[in-house]
Amino acid sequence: MEAPPALQLQTRVNDRELDSHIDTSMNQQWRFLKLKHYKWWLRVILYVVCLLVGQSAATLLGRLYYDKGGNSKWMATFVQSAGFPILLPILCCFSNGSRSANTTDPKISTLVCLYVAFGLLLTGDNMMYSYGLLYLPVSTYSLLCATQLAFNAFFSFFLNSQKFTPFIFNSLVLLTISATLLAVNADSENTSGVSKGNYVIGFLCTLGASATYSLYLSLLQLSFEKVIKKETFSVVLDMQIYSSFVATCGCVVGLFASGEWKGLSKEMNGYGEGRVSYLMTLIWTAVTWQISSVGLLGLVFEVSSLFSNVISTLSLPVIPILAVIFFHDKMNGLKAIAMLLAIWGFLSYIYQHYLDDYKSKTMENKSKANEVSGSGSVIEMC
Repeated sequence: MEAPPALQLQTRVNDRELDSHIDTSMNQQWRFLKLKHYKWWLRVILYVVCLLVGQSAATLLGRLYYDKGGNSKWMATFVQSAGFPILLPILCCFSNGSRSANTTDPKISTLVCLYVAFGLLLTGDNMMYSYGLLYLPVSTYSLLCATQLAFNAFFSFFLNSQKFTPFIFNSLVLLTISATLLAVNADSENTSGVSKGNYVIGFLCTLGASATYSLYLSLLQLSFEKVIKKETFSVVLDMQIYSSFVATCGCVVGLFASGEWKGLSKEMNGYGEGRVSYLMTLIWTAVTWQISSVGLLGLVFEVSSLFSNVISTLSLPVIPILAVIFFHDKMNGLKAIAMLLAIWGFLSYIYQHYLDDYKSKTMENKSKANEVSGSGSVIEMC
């Protein structure tokens, strides 16, 4: 028995209204997801700029400190973490509305242990980097820092469930060959009077610092995921500020325990560009290291420790070229080949990240298509 025409018409109208409501809801959801995606990319781009600009400037300023008469390794280590107070106003702005209702705060004792452990790890790491900058040309130093990728892939495999792919393995091999070429190149380096023994110390310290920093990044990612469990920018700032505070305290203890503080006044007076230039070099080195650290921690938080290390090596072609221009570093054929191999390894990492991103987007589109088809099936049943 057919329904009356009026009832059929009303049913069609109700179906159209239901379809329109579902389409509107899906469009709003799609716009929200796109807006969220764009905001994520803006944050990532901001972190990338901070990391690249901060790291390049800090490395060059650190070398300038030694070239113009600075000699205190503890002071060079101190400025790598002492700039954290400039982040306090930013922390106050972001901490007001950044509380998350879905997660519980970890215990204070747990956070204190994390900050102290990471701060002490940074102290040792920064000291090894200071030895590397003291005894190595900037170009060699920056190329050796690219081995962070290899070390980070190793630690990420065990700590962060990072998978090894052919492109990642290719990158590891290339970076290892690049570092080996730099080691062979030691005899032909223009090290400005640095003995071969000190060159080896600088070489090993830079490798050790790269390994330590890669371990630090992997442990950071593990802490964000398993312990802190928050998705706010204030979490990144907290980690940077408190860890830097502990690292700075460790450097102050080392500065006084070693007796280097007694020679700082003489070092300032004998600095090649004058007292004001001495202070400005140290201040801006501290500021640029903090900018770099915020960018790096932000990328660990938003993406992964492996990706942050990949972006860190993006400055690889820039720093050696700037070092040749400003510090007259020797760029021979062997070092140029090492740089090209390291860039090739970096591009392998980038291409693997592109494949992972493409795969995730394809899966998202399939799930959205399934949702739309499922909604259509419900409408037909109604």
